[in-house]
Amino acid sequence: MNRTASGILPLITIDRRLGKPIHRQIYDGYRNAIVNGSLRPNQQVPSTRVAATELGISRFPVLNAYAQLLEEGYFEAKVGVGTVVCKSLPDHVHFGRSVNAKLEQHRSGPRQVAKRTLTLPTYKRSPWLAGSGAFSVGQVAFDQFPLHIWSALVNRNCRNMTARSFLYGDAMGSLRLREAIANYLRTSRAVRCTADQIMIVGGSQEALDISATVLFDPGNSIWVEEPGYRFGTDAFALAGCNLVPIPVDENGLNVATGIERCPMARAAIITPSHQFPLGFTMSAQRRLQLLNWAAANGSWIIEDDYDSEYRYDCSPIASLQGLDVNERVLYVGTFSKVLFPSLRLGYIVIPQDLVDRFVTVRHAIGVASPSLHQEVLADFIIEGHFARHIRRMRTHYSGRRDLLVTSIREEFGSHATVVGSAAGMYLTMTLPKGTDDRSIARQAASESLWVWPLSTTYLGGRALPGFILGFGSTSAKDIPKAVRRLRNLMNPK
Repeated sequence: MNRTASGILPLITIDRRLGKPIHRQIYDGYRNAIVNGSLRPNQQVPSTRVAATELGISRFPVLNAYAQLLEEGYFEAKVGVGTVVCKSLPDHVHFGRSVNAKLEQHRSGPRQVAKRTLTLPTYKRSPWLAGSGAFSVGQVAFDQFPLHIWSALVNRNCRNMTARSFLYGDAMGSLRLREAIANYLRTSRAVRCTADQIMIVGGSQEALDISATVLFDPGNSIWVEEPGYRFGTDAFALAGCNLVPIPVDENGLNVATGIERCPMARAAIITPSHQFPLGFTMSAQRRLQLLNWAAANGSWIIEDDYDSEYRYDCSPIASLQGLDVNERVLYVGTFSKVLFPSLRLGYIVIPQDLVDRFVTVRHAIGVASPSLHQEVLADFIIEGHFARHIRRMRTHYSGRRDLLVTSIREEFGSHATVVGSAAGMYLTMTLPKGTDDRSIARQAASESLWVWPLSTTYLGGRALPGFILGFGSTSAKDIPKAVRRLRNLMNPK
Protein backbone atom coordinates (compact mmCIF):
# COMPACT_ATOMS: atom_id res chain seq x y z
CA MET A 1 0.00 0.00 0.00
CA ASN A 2 1.33 3.46 -0.95
CA ARG A 3 1.98 5.77 1.98
CA THR A 4 1.75 9.55 1.83
CA ALA A 5 4.49 11.42 3.67
CA SER A 6 3.23 13.36 6.67
CA GLY A 7 5.70 16.25 6.26
CA ILE A 8 4.36 19.57 4.99
CA LEU A 9 6.25 21.51 2.30
CA PRO A 10 6.67 25.22 3.16
CA LEU A 11 5.82 27.86 0.61
CA ILE A 12 8.77 27.73 -1.83
CA THR A 13 8.59 29.38 -5.25
CA ILE A 14 10.95 28.09 -7.93
CA ASP A 15 11.86 30.80 -10.46
CA ARG A 16 14.00 29.50 -13.31
CA ARG A 17 14.58 33.06 -14.56
CA LEU A 18 16.68 33.91 -11.52
CA GLY A 19 20.40 33.56 -11.67
CA LYS A 20 20.22 31.69 -8.36
CA PRO A 21 20.54 27.86 -8.70
CA ILE A 22 17.38 25.89 -7.99
CA HIS A 23 18.95 23.97 -5.11
CA ARG A 24 19.83 27.32 -3.51
CA GLN A 25 16.26 28.55 -3.89
CA ILE A 26 15.06 25.42 -2.10
CA TYR A 27 17.71 25.84 0.60
CA ASP A 28 16.77 29.50 1.15
CA GLY A 29 13.07 28.63 1.27
CA TYR A 30 13.53 26.03 3.99
CA ARG A 31 16.01 28.13 5.97
CA ASN A 32 13.71 31.16 5.95
CA ALA A 33 10.77 28.98 7.05
CA ILE A 34 12.84 27.72 9.99
CA VAL A 35 14.15 31.15 10.98
CA ASN A 36 10.73 32.85 10.87
CA GLY A 37 9.09 30.06 12.82
CA SER A 38 6.95 28.54 10.07
CA LEU A 39 8.79 25.25 10.60
CA ARG A 40 9.37 24.29 14.22
CA PRO A 41 11.93 22.00 15.89
CA ASN A 42 11.20 18.30 15.40
CA GLN A 43 8.61 19.02 12.69
CA GLN A 44 8.79 16.54 9.83
CA VAL A 45 9.53 17.72 6.29
CA PRO A 46 8.62 15.86 3.07
CA SER A 47 11.00 13.30 1.61
CA THR A 48 13.17 14.47 -1.29
CA ARG A 49 11.00 12.50 -3.70
CA VAL A 50 7.75 14.06 -2.46
CA ALA A 51 9.28 17.56 -2.36
CA ALA A 52 10.50 17.21 -5.95
CA THR A 53 7.04 16.11 -7.07
CA GLU A 54 5.35 19.00 -5.22
CA LEU A 55 7.76 21.55 -6.73
CA GLY A 56 7.59 20.05 -10.21
CA ILE A 57 11.35 19.63 -10.55
CA SER A 58 13.87 16.80 -10.68
CA ARG A 59 15.03 15.22 -7.46
CA PHE A 60 18.71 16.24 -7.70
CA PRO A 61 18.35 19.93 -6.65
CA VAL A 62 16.27 18.80 -3.68
CA LEU A 63 18.92 16.26 -2.67
CA ASN A 64 21.59 18.98 -2.81
CA ALA A 65 19.49 21.41 -0.77
CA TYR A 66 18.66 18.78 1.88
CA ALA A 67 22.33 17.77 2.11
CA GLN A 68 23.31 21.40 2.78
CA LEU A 69 20.58 21.83 5.42
CA LEU A 70 21.66 18.61 7.12
CA GLU A 71 25.28 19.72 7.06
CA GLU A 72 24.52 23.11 8.62
CA GLY A 73 22.35 21.60 11.34
CA TYR A 74 18.94 22.84 10.24
CA PHE A 75 17.74 19.31 9.43
CA GLU A 76 18.40 15.96 11.04
CA ALA A 77 17.53 12.44 9.95
CA LYS A 78 15.52 10.22 12.31
CA VAL A 79 15.32 6.48 11.88
CA GLY A 80 11.75 5.41 11.13
CA VAL A 81 10.55 9.01 10.82
CA GLY A 82 12.52 10.65 8.04
CA THR A 83 13.90 14.16 7.88
CA VAL A 84 12.89 16.64 10.58
CA VAL A 85 13.82 20.16 11.64
CA CYS A 86 16.68 19.88 14.10
CA LYS A 87 15.77 20.20 17.78
CA SER A 88 19.00 22.07 18.65
CA LEU A 89 19.51 24.70 15.99
CA PRO A 90 22.46 27.07 15.48
CA ASP A 91 22.68 29.83 18.11
CA HIS A 92 22.00 32.61 15.61
CA VAL A 93 18.52 31.24 14.79
CA HIS A 94 15.75 32.98 16.77
CA PHE A 95 12.26 31.87 15.84
CA GLY A 96 9.96 34.58 14.59
CA ARG A 97 12.42 37.48 15.04
CA SER A 98 12.67 38.34 11.35
CA VAL A 99 8.90 38.25 10.91
CA ASN A 100 8.28 40.42 13.97
CA ALA A 101 11.00 42.87 12.91
CA LYS A 102 9.38 43.31 9.50
CA LEU A 103 5.96 43.73 11.13
CA GLU A 104 7.27 46.46 13.42
CA GLN A 105 8.82 48.26 10.43
CA HIS A 106 5.54 48.36 8.54
CA ARG A 107 3.22 49.38 11.40
CA SER A 108 1.87 52.89 10.96
CA GLY A 109 -0.66 54.50 13.26
CA PRO A 110 -3.19 52.81 15.59
CA ARG A 111 -4.36 49.29 14.82
CA GLN A 112 -8.13 49.67 14.43
CA VAL A 113 -10.63 47.22 15.89
CA ALA A 114 -14.42 47.33 16.08
CA LYS A 115 -15.55 49.73 18.80
CA ARG A 116 -18.06 47.22 20.14
CA THR A 117 -15.21 44.89 21.16
CA LEU A 118 -13.85 47.63 23.40
CA THR A 119 -16.97 47.42 25.55
CA LEU A 120 -15.59 44.19 26.98
CA PRO A 121 -12.52 44.17 29.23
CA THR A 122 -9.51 42.29 27.86
CA TYR A 123 -10.06 38.63 28.63
CA LYS A 124 -7.83 37.30 31.35
CA ARG A 125 -8.85 34.09 33.02
CA SER A 126 -9.52 34.73 36.67
CA PRO A 127 -7.49 32.59 39.10
CA TRP A 128 -10.64 31.03 40.58
CA LEU A 129 -11.73 29.82 37.11
CA ALA A 130 -8.34 28.43 36.11
CA GLY A 131 -8.54 24.97 37.65
CA SER A 132 -10.82 22.06 38.38
CA GLY A 133 -11.47 20.28 41.64
CA ALA A 134 -12.74 21.48 44.98
CA PHE A 135 -15.52 24.09 44.54
CA SER A 136 -14.97 24.54 40.80
CA VAL A 137 -18.24 25.83 39.30
CA GLY A 138 -19.60 24.21 36.14
CA GLN A 139 -17.80 20.89 36.57
CA VAL A 140 -19.71 17.62 36.71
CA ALA A 141 -19.08 14.30 38.43
CA PHE A 142 -17.11 12.86 35.53
CA ASP A 143 -16.58 9.54 37.29
CA GLN A 144 -20.37 9.02 37.40
CA PHE A 145 -21.03 9.53 33.70
CA PRO A 146 -22.05 6.32 31.83
CA LEU A 147 -19.06 6.51 29.52
CA HIS A 148 -19.43 2.89 28.37
CA ILE A 149 -22.92 3.63 27.06
CA TRP A 150 -21.88 6.89 25.43
CA SER A 151 -18.84 5.23 23.81
CA ALA A 152 -20.99 2.41 22.44
CA LEU A 153 -23.37 4.94 20.90
CA VAL A 154 -20.46 6.88 19.38
CA ASN A 155 -19.06 3.67 17.87
CA ARG A 156 -22.46 2.68 16.52
CA ASN A 157 -23.00 6.03 14.86
CA CYS A 158 -19.50 5.97 13.38
CA ARG A 159 -20.14 2.54 11.86
CA ASN A 160 -23.45 3.70 10.41
CA MET A 161 -22.12 6.86 8.77
CA THR A 162 -23.11 7.39 5.13
CA ALA A 163 -22.01 9.87 2.49
CA ARG A 164 -24.69 12.24 3.78
CA SER A 165 -23.02 12.23 7.20
CA PHE A 166 -20.07 14.13 5.74
CA LEU A 167 -22.17 17.02 4.41
CA TYR A 168 -23.21 20.22 6.17
CA GLY A 169 -26.12 19.55 8.48
CA ASP A 170 -29.40 21.38 8.79
CA ALA A 171 -28.94 24.86 10.29
CA MET A 172 -31.62 23.97 12.85
CA GLY A 173 -29.80 20.77 13.80
CA SER A 174 -30.57 17.05 13.68
CA LEU A 175 -34.31 16.45 13.35
CA ARG A 176 -34.08 13.32 15.53
CA LEU A 177 -32.39 15.29 18.29
CA ARG A 178 -34.84 18.20 18.01
CA GLU A 179 -37.79 15.81 18.27
CA ALA A 180 -36.22 14.11 21.31
CA ILE A 181 -35.59 17.47 22.99
CA ALA A 182 -39.10 18.71 22.20
CA ASN A 183 -40.63 15.59 23.79
CA TYR A 184 -38.42 15.99 26.84
CA LEU A 185 -39.15 19.71 27.29
CA ARG A 186 -42.91 19.33 26.90
CA THR A 187 -42.99 16.57 29.49
CA SER A 188 -40.45 17.65 32.10
CA ARG A 189 -40.33 21.43 31.76
CA ALA A 190 -43.85 22.29 30.47
CA VAL A 191 -42.33 24.11 27.50
CA ARG A 192 -44.70 24.88 24.60
CA CYS A 193 -42.76 23.74 21.55
CA THR A 194 -42.45 21.52 18.51
CA ALA A 195 -39.28 20.22 16.89
CA ASP A 196 -39.38 22.87 14.17
CA GLN A 197 -38.99 25.62 16.82
CA ILE A 198 -35.79 24.13 18.26
CA MET A 199 -32.36 25.15 17.00
CA ILE A 200 -29.31 23.14 18.09
CA VAL A 201 -26.34 25.36 19.01
CA GLY A 202 -22.92 25.04 20.60
CA GLY A 203 -24.07 25.66 24.17
CA SER A 204 -26.03 28.40 25.90
CA GLN A 205 -23.38 31.05 25.24
CA GLU A 206 -23.82 30.64 21.47
CA ALA A 207 -27.59 30.65 21.95
CA LEU A 208 -27.36 34.05 23.65
CA ASP A 209 -25.00 35.36 20.97
CA ILE A 210 -27.34 34.36 18.12
CA SER A 211 -30.33 35.77 20.01
CA ALA A 212 -28.54 39.09 20.51
CA THR A 213 -27.73 39.29 16.79
CA VAL A 214 -31.33 38.56 15.73
CA LEU A 215 -33.23 40.62 18.29
CA PHE A 216 -31.23 43.68 19.27
CA ASP A 217 -29.79 46.82 17.75
CA PRO A 218 -26.93 48.85 19.23
CA GLY A 219 -28.27 51.10 21.94
CA ASN A 220 -31.19 48.87 22.94
CA SER A 221 -31.63 48.65 26.70
CA ILE A 222 -31.69 45.18 28.24
CA TRP A 223 -32.64 44.20 31.77
CA VAL A 224 -30.05 41.88 33.33
CA GLU A 225 -30.09 40.28 36.75
CA GLU A 226 -28.01 41.88 39.52
CA PRO A 227 -26.09 39.85 40.54
CA GLY A 228 -26.01 37.69 37.43
CA TYR A 229 -24.03 35.58 35.00
CA ARG A 230 -21.61 38.09 33.51
CA PHE A 231 -20.31 35.75 30.77
CA GLY A 232 -23.88 35.51 29.51
CA THR A 233 -24.45 39.25 29.44
CA ASP A 234 -21.20 39.77 27.49
CA ALA A 235 -23.03 38.66 24.33
CA PHE A 236 -25.44 41.56 24.69
CA ALA A 237 -22.73 44.06 25.57
CA LEU A 238 -20.87 42.98 22.43
CA ALA A 239 -24.03 43.63 20.40
CA GLY A 240 -23.92 47.22 21.65
CA CYS A 241 -26.80 46.89 24.08
CA ASN A 242 -27.18 49.06 27.16
CA LEU A 243 -27.22 46.69 30.14
CA VAL A 244 -29.57 47.79 32.92
CA PRO A 245 -28.90 45.87 36.18
CA ILE A 246 -32.12 44.95 38.00
CA PRO A 247 -31.83 43.63 41.56
CA VAL A 248 -32.75 40.08 42.48
CA ASP A 249 -34.31 39.05 45.78
CA GLU A 250 -35.79 35.80 47.12
CA ASN A 251 -38.66 36.12 44.60
CA GLY A 252 -36.37 36.57 41.61
CA LEU A 253 -35.94 39.58 39.34
CA ASN A 254 -37.64 42.64 40.80
CA VAL A 255 -39.90 43.51 37.87
CA ALA A 256 -41.30 46.64 39.50
CA THR A 257 -37.80 48.06 39.88
CA GLY A 258 -37.10 47.19 36.25
CA ILE A 259 -40.19 49.09 35.08
CA GLU A 260 -39.21 52.03 37.27
CA ARG A 261 -35.62 52.15 35.97
CA CYS A 262 -36.20 51.37 32.30
CA PRO A 263 -39.84 50.75 31.33
CA MET A 264 -39.15 50.54 27.56
CA ALA A 265 -36.33 47.99 27.70
CA ARG A 266 -36.12 45.79 24.63
CA ALA A 267 -35.71 42.58 26.66
CA ALA A 268 -35.09 40.91 30.01
CA ILE A 269 -32.45 38.18 30.37
CA ILE A 270 -33.32 35.94 33.29
CA THR A 271 -32.64 32.61 35.03
CA PRO A 272 -36.03 32.16 36.74
CA SER A 273 -35.87 28.48 37.72
CA HIS A 274 -32.48 28.70 39.44
CA GLN A 275 -31.14 32.24 39.50
CA PHE A 276 -27.40 32.53 39.03
CA PRO A 277 -25.68 33.02 41.42
CA LEU A 278 -28.10 33.36 44.36
CA GLY A 279 -30.14 30.29 43.46
CA PHE A 280 -33.60 31.80 44.06
CA THR A 281 -36.70 30.67 42.14
CA MET A 282 -38.82 33.38 40.56
CA SER A 283 -42.25 33.54 42.18
CA ALA A 284 -45.45 33.01 40.19
CA GLN A 285 -46.47 36.62 40.82
CA ARG A 286 -43.20 37.95 39.41
CA ARG A 287 -43.42 35.60 36.40
CA LEU A 288 -46.87 36.84 35.45
CA GLN A 289 -45.83 40.42 36.07
CA LEU A 290 -42.84 40.00 33.74
CA LEU A 291 -44.94 38.34 31.02
CA ASN A 292 -47.52 41.12 31.20
CA TRP A 293 -44.78 43.75 30.89
CA ALA A 294 -43.27 42.02 27.86
CA ALA A 295 -46.63 41.64 26.12
CA ALA A 296 -47.66 45.25 26.76
CA ASN A 297 -44.27 46.66 25.81
CA GLY A 298 -43.49 44.41 22.83
CA SER A 299 -40.34 43.27 24.63
CA TRP A 300 -38.55 39.92 24.64
CA ILE A 301 -37.71 37.60 27.51
CA ILE A 302 -34.75 35.25 27.21
CA GLU A 303 -35.11 32.43 29.73
CA ASP A 304 -31.78 30.74 30.43
CA ASP A 305 -32.67 27.39 32.01
CA TYR A 306 -29.14 26.09 32.48
CA ASP A 307 -29.45 23.43 35.22
CA SER A 308 -33.04 23.10 36.43
CA GLU A 309 -32.97 19.29 36.04
CA TYR A 310 -31.19 19.02 39.37
CA ARG A 311 -33.73 20.13 41.98
CA TYR A 312 -33.53 18.40 45.35
CA ASP A 313 -36.31 19.54 47.65
CA CYS A 314 -39.20 19.36 45.18
CA SER A 315 -39.97 18.51 41.57
CA PRO A 316 -38.36 20.63 38.82
CA ILE A 317 -40.01 24.04 38.40
CA ALA A 318 -42.11 24.54 35.26
CA SER A 319 -40.62 26.91 32.71
CA LEU A 320 -41.61 30.54 32.37
CA GLN A 321 -41.99 29.91 28.64
CA GLY A 322 -44.82 27.48 29.35
CA LEU A 323 -46.88 30.33 30.84
CA ASP A 324 -46.34 32.58 27.83
CA VAL A 325 -49.38 32.85 25.52
CA ASN A 326 -47.98 35.75 23.46
CA GLU A 327 -44.73 34.09 22.28
CA ARG A 328 -42.50 36.72 23.87
CA VAL A 329 -40.16 34.17 25.52
CA LEU A 330 -37.11 32.49 23.99
CA TYR A 331 -36.09 29.43 25.99
CA VAL A 332 -32.37 28.48 26.17
CA GLY A 333 -31.01 25.17 27.48
CA THR A 334 -27.71 23.33 27.51
CA PHE A 335 -26.35 19.82 28.03
CA SER A 336 -23.07 21.08 29.50
CA LYS A 337 -24.31 20.82 33.10
CA VAL A 338 -26.35 17.62 32.89
CA LEU A 339 -23.88 15.63 30.75
CA PHE A 340 -20.42 17.17 30.28
CA PRO A 341 -19.09 20.62 29.24
CA SER A 342 -16.98 19.57 26.24
CA LEU A 343 -20.06 18.18 24.47
CA ARG A 344 -20.82 21.79 23.43
CA LEU A 345 -24.46 21.22 22.56
CA GLY A 346 -27.37 23.38 23.62
CA TYR A 347 -30.61 24.61 22.11
CA ILE A 348 -32.96 27.55 21.68
CA VAL A 349 -36.75 27.25 21.56
CA ILE A 350 -37.67 30.03 19.14
CA PRO A 351 -41.09 31.68 18.66
CA GLN A 352 -42.49 30.34 15.40
CA ASP A 353 -42.44 33.66 13.53
CA LEU A 354 -38.74 34.21 14.32
CA VAL A 355 -37.43 30.87 13.07
CA ASP A 356 -36.56 32.16 9.58
CA ARG A 357 -34.55 35.06 11.04
CA PHE A 358 -32.63 32.73 13.33
CA VAL A 359 -31.86 30.36 10.45
CA THR A 360 -30.61 33.28 8.35
CA VAL A 361 -28.23 34.42 11.09
CA ARG A 362 -27.15 30.84 11.79
CA HIS A 363 -26.10 30.44 8.16
CA ALA A 364 -24.17 33.69 8.34
CA ILE A 365 -22.12 32.78 11.41
CA GLY A 366 -21.68 29.03 11.44
CA VAL A 367 -24.12 26.98 9.30
CA ALA A 368 -24.67 24.15 11.80
CA SER A 369 -23.32 22.27 14.82
CA PRO A 370 -21.28 19.08 14.20
CA SER A 371 -23.65 16.25 13.37
CA LEU A 372 -22.02 13.15 14.89
CA HIS A 373 -22.57 13.99 18.54
CA GLN A 374 -26.05 15.30 17.77
CA GLU A 375 -27.01 11.82 16.57
CA VAL A 376 -25.28 10.20 19.55
CA LEU A 377 -27.17 12.49 21.94
CA ALA A 378 -30.43 11.76 20.14
CA ASP A 379 -29.87 8.03 20.74
CA PHE A 380 -28.89 8.72 24.35
CA ILE A 381 -32.20 10.50 24.97
CA ILE A 382 -34.48 8.27 22.85
CA GLU A 383 -33.18 5.04 24.41
CA GLY A 384 -33.81 6.30 27.95
CA HIS A 385 -30.20 6.73 29.07
CA PHE A 386 -30.60 10.47 29.57
CA ALA A 387 -33.59 10.20 31.92
CA ARG A 388 -31.90 7.42 33.94
CA HIS A 389 -28.71 9.48 34.22
CA ILE A 390 -30.63 12.54 35.45
CA ARG A 391 -32.48 10.51 38.10
CA ARG A 392 -29.30 8.86 39.33
CA MET A 393 -27.30 12.08 39.41
CA ARG A 394 -30.07 13.96 41.19
CA THR A 395 -29.64 11.58 44.13
CA HIS A 396 -25.85 11.69 43.85
CA TYR A 397 -25.61 15.49 43.81
CA SER A 398 -28.19 15.82 46.57
CA GLY A 399 -25.88 13.90 48.89
CA ARG A 400 -22.94 16.12 48.01
CA ARG A 401 -25.08 19.23 48.48
CA ASP A 402 -26.20 18.09 51.96
CA LEU A 403 -22.62 17.35 52.98
CA LEU A 404 -21.39 20.74 51.77
CA VAL A 405 -24.15 22.63 53.61
CA THR A 406 -23.44 20.71 56.81
CA SER A 407 -19.68 21.29 56.51
CA ILE A 408 -20.10 25.04 55.98
CA ARG A 409 -22.35 25.36 59.02
CA GLU A 410 -19.97 23.34 61.17
CA GLU A 411 -16.84 25.22 60.10
CA PHE A 412 -18.14 28.77 59.67
CA GLY A 413 -21.15 28.95 61.98
CA SER A 414 -22.62 32.46 61.97
CA HIS A 415 -19.78 33.83 59.81
CA ALA A 416 -21.48 32.59 56.63
CA THR A 417 -24.98 32.10 55.26
CA VAL A 418 -25.84 29.46 52.67
CA VAL A 419 -28.27 30.45 49.88
CA GLY A 420 -29.37 28.79 46.67
CA SER A 421 -28.86 25.20 47.76
CA ALA A 422 -32.23 23.89 46.54
CA ALA A 423 -31.05 23.10 43.02
CA GLY A 424 -28.10 22.87 40.67
CA MET A 425 -24.49 21.85 41.24
CA TYR A 426 -23.38 24.87 43.23
CA LEU A 427 -24.50 26.91 46.21
CA THR A 428 -23.59 30.38 47.39
CA MET A 429 -22.06 31.26 50.73
CA THR A 430 -22.51 34.91 51.67
CA LEU A 431 -20.05 36.61 54.01
CA PRO A 432 -20.11 39.66 56.31
CA LYS A 433 -20.00 43.07 54.62
CA GLY A 434 -16.49 44.33 54.07
CA THR A 435 -15.03 40.90 53.35
CA ASP A 436 -12.57 41.03 50.43
CA ASP A 437 -13.83 37.91 48.67
CA ARG A 438 -11.66 38.50 45.57
CA SER A 439 -8.44 38.61 47.54
CA ILE A 440 -9.40 35.47 49.43
CA ALA A 441 -10.36 33.73 46.16
CA ARG A 442 -6.95 34.53 44.65
CA GLN A 443 -5.21 33.12 47.69
CA ALA A 444 -7.49 30.06 47.68
CA ALA A 445 -6.70 29.38 44.01
CA SER A 446 -3.00 29.17 44.87
CA GLU A 447 -3.97 26.31 47.18
CA SER A 448 -6.22 24.56 44.62
CA LEU A 449 -9.50 25.78 46.11
CA TRP A 450 -11.54 27.25 43.26
CA VAL A 451 -13.99 29.57 45.02
CA TRP A 452 -15.73 32.11 42.74
CA PRO A 453 -16.11 35.49 44.51
CA LEU A 454 -19.72 36.61 44.56
CA SER A 455 -18.81 40.29 44.19
CA THR A 456 -17.58 39.68 40.62
CA THR A 457 -21.13 38.85 39.48
CA TYR A 458 -22.33 42.43 40.04
CA LEU A 459 -22.30 45.04 37.29
CA GLY A 460 -22.18 47.91 39.72
CA GLY A 461 -23.58 49.28 42.91
CA ARG A 462 -23.23 47.62 46.28
CA ALA A 463 -21.90 44.08 45.82
CA LEU A 464 -22.54 41.40 48.41
CA PRO A 465 -19.35 39.47 49.31
CA GLY A 466 -19.28 35.71 49.34
CA PHE A 467 -18.33 32.64 47.35
CA ILE A 468 -20.03 30.50 44.73
CA LEU A 469 -19.06 26.92 45.56
CA GLY A 470 -19.45 24.13 43.03
CA PHE A 471 -19.80 20.60 44.31
CA GLY A 472 -20.31 18.69 41.05
CA SER A 473 -16.72 17.53 40.70
CA THR A 474 -15.82 17.37 44.40
CA SER A 475 -16.07 13.91 45.90
CA ALA A 476 -18.01 13.38 49.12
CA LYS A 477 -14.88 12.42 51.05
CA ASP A 478 -13.09 15.61 49.96
CA ILE A 479 -15.88 18.11 50.74
CA PRO A 480 -15.40 18.39 54.55
CA LYS A 481 -11.61 18.66 54.15
CA ALA A 482 -11.95 21.34 51.45
CA VAL A 483 -14.32 23.42 53.58
CA ARG A 484 -11.93 23.14 56.54
CA ARG A 485 -9.03 24.28 54.35
CA LEU A 486 -11.08 27.29 53.23
CA ARG A 487 -11.96 28.16 56.83
CA ASN A 488 -8.30 27.89 57.89
CA LEU A 489 -7.32 30.13 55.01
CA MET A 490 -9.88 32.78 56.00
CA ASN A 491 -9.38 32.29 59.74
CA PRO A 492 -12.64 33.99 60.81
CA LYS A 493 -12.60 35.60 64.23
